[in-house]
Amino acid sequence: MIPLTYSLKSISLSIALVLGLILNCGEAKAGPTKSLVVAGGCFWCVEADFESVKGVQDVVSGYTGGNVRNPTYKQVSGGGTGHYEAVKITYDSAVVSERALLDLFLRSVDVTDAGGQFCDRGASYRTAIFVSNNAQAQNASAAIAAAQKELGQKIVTPILKEATFYRAEAGHQNYYKSGKRVITRFGPVTKATAYAKYRKACGRDDRVRALWGNDAPFVK
Repeated sequence: MIPLTYSLKSISLSIALVLGLILNCGEAKAGPTKSLVVAGGCFWCVEADFESVKGVQDVVSGYTGGNVRNPTYKQVSGGGTGHYEAVKITYDSAVVSERALLDLFLRSVDVTDAGGQFCDRGASYRTAIFVSNNAQAQNASAAIAAAQKELGQKIVTPILKEATFYRAEAGHQNYYKSGKRVITRFGPVTKATAYAKYRKACGRDDRVRALWGNDAPFVK
């Protein structure tokens, strides 16, 4: 648990994270478009979180890290493919930095859980950061070290070599805001409603809040 009294360093970090979500009032030239691949459990939730970040241009749900080509959701969720549910975040590097996105990511998941995330258990729901070069690996390592020092607990989220990213089926993209109706355990509802009910029932925000307190950037 985060103590109620924060150090100046923790407060400064909180301010930095919040600033990453605030609109930039001045005009700025677009920077190079870059991408970051992370796994944080249910990809609907990670997509919903990062599409709210200023400078993020697109977030795609998909699968990566495994040994099955063109996997399906049924295959990945069933286990044995080696794939993680993941997202590819495309962003304007002049507006938001890779380090800022990594800091936000680590504070949006349960970095102490190696067996899945929240109510979703199994290998495909584990957390991970995927990197394509040494600079990205060093950035991820620095972000994890800083987060671990702040949290005071061991972070088990690994840094893995980036592999082929397979886009998930169309029905999984933008699930959190879709008006399409589906039949779920909550009854016939829109995907957006089903997502909101699932996220609450799974305890995602409650657990992240318990870990990170006011430093949890996406907790409602």
